[in-house]
Amino acid sequence: MTSDHLSALLEAAGATQDDGWSVLGDDRTMTLHAAYQGVALNISRVQKVRVVGELLHAMSARGELTVICVSDLFAGAVEGQSKTVRAAGFR
Repeated sequence: MTSDHLSALLEAAGATQDDGWSVLGDDRTMTLHAAYQGVALNISRVQKVRVVGELLHAMSARGELTVICVSDLFAGAVEGQSKTVRAAGFR
């Protein structure tokens, strides 16, 4: 993944800068797709990322940290939360 590609993903997610991290906008998460020597890895529910040299640090909503080489990333998707909320009970 190039820096332009990553920047486009962060812009689409409405990311802002906070203490060195790019934090995704409200109700947004990102899925990053990586591959290395034929093995694929999906990193889902990412809420903030930070690039340090050749490494990308991806933090999930539950505080899980994944560190991966930027060159192994090939795609990303930005997800938004559903705006419809089901009320409890019968209607």
